Amino acid sequence: MRRQTTGQRIAFWISVAIGVVFAIVPLPAWLSTWRPDVALLAVIYWSLTSPRIAGLGYPWLVGLVLDVLMGSVLGANALGFLVVAFLTQRLQLRLRMFTLLQQGVVVMVMLGLFHFLIFWIDGLTGHGGGGWVRWLPMISGAALWPLIVAAGDTLARRTS
Repeated sequence: MRRQTTGQRIAFWISVAIGVVFAIVPLPAWLSTWRPDVALLAVIYWSLTSPRIAGLGYPWLVGLVLDVLMGSVLGANALGFLVVAFLTQRLQLRLRMFTLLQQGVVVMVMLGLFHFLIFWIDGLTGHGGGGWVRWLPMISGAALWPLIVAAGDTLARRTS
């Protein structure tokens, strides 16, 4: 049992690290507006499949790392990741019964909540703007959800 938990924690950190790298790698301007939040999708996946592994401290830490790397308001991503991880863990038993398409819709709502929190914090700190383009990552994230689930299931199967 202990070995399985360690393997799942390593898989969690590998998947989140890939998401963090994807968040900071430069992309062309037209593609950057559609950049999905892969680190947040990984946190949602692990909060959904292994809530004891993901916990609430790890998503907060990942959000804090993203705040530092992206130069955003310290704690903005951390708060967003924490709220989304909490809601995912709270609704975990219900969400696991949904089909992949239904989960994708719920993930899009979670991503929308995350982007609303970031939008709200940006407005409070005077960094508002961006228009409707700031909501595009929630569409691309929901479209990417089936691939995240497939990759996460494969990674979880290999580590257990």
